[in-house]
Amino acid sequence: MKQIAVGVNGSGGSLAAVDWAAEEAASRGAGLQLVNASLWPEHEVAAVRESRDDRTERAKGLLTEASERARTRHPDVVTETEETEDAPSRLLLARAARAELLVLGSHPAGNGSGYVSGPVAQEVLAAAERPVVLVREGNSPAGDQRVVLGLDVQHPADELLDFAFDFAARRELPLHIVTSWHSSLLHHRNGTDGEATERLRTALSAATERHRKQFAQVEVTEEVVHDRPGNSLLEAASDAGLLVVGRRMRRAVVGTHIGAVTQAALHHVACPVAVVSHA
Repeated sequence: MKQIAVGVNGSGGSLAAVDWAAEEAASRGAGLQLVNASLWPEHEVAAVRESRDDRTERAKGLLTEASERARTRHPDVVTETEETEDAPSRLLLARAARAELLVLGSHPAGNGSGYVSGPVAQEVLAAAERPVVLVREGNSPAGDQRVVLGLDVQHPADELLDFAFDFAARRELPLHIVTSWHSSLLHHRNGTDGEATERLRTALSAATERHRKQFAQVEVTEEVVHDRPGNSLLEAASDAGLLVVGRRMRRAVVGTHIGAVTQAALHHVACPVAVVSHA
């Protein structure tokens, strides 16, 4: 059976992730795998360490609560749990590699300026080859809000288009596709701003043509914005139910890499964000 994996740590963000993932599993006809991992904290003083048995029991309790929560909302979804003593990022990446997608939770930043995804989520997002959805604490899995896709027409990855169109089709939601440009990015081209916008509009239509035909039931709008990509996505996603962005896999780069636009979305967009890796 197809699986959707969810990281569970008991936070409000992870419970929101469980709700969102259960809804998505029901929509896909997939199973739900709830996972919790904790590596023994060697830096702690022995006298104040939580025992291995206590940690295991606490983790099992969190997973049981999450599983019951998912089954209450979607009793037909097959739910499995896994608790292991391992680095969370390692376990999540392993489960993400064989799942349809991985869902993680987030929570509001203390200063009220955005959201915090945490080092584990950052590491997973930068390395996962399957889609990762980040769900904020307080997000609801239901709703009729549109899906917003940020698309670079110079690299219109099929993985991004497949994910966004498929999600919109299954949820019967409208899809709004945004591409943006800034004058500094087109300084080498001749023509007015209007001509540059028209060229991009034509390129955007060509990039999405096959998917618009394949998913003819999806109501699609396309927009070319003369602004920096981060700004345009934040504006477009202000009333969205899901924002879909891409992450280019750069195997030659050592360390983590997410990208400035995706980072802006992760920290400032209120709705769930799907990060889809592509070549």
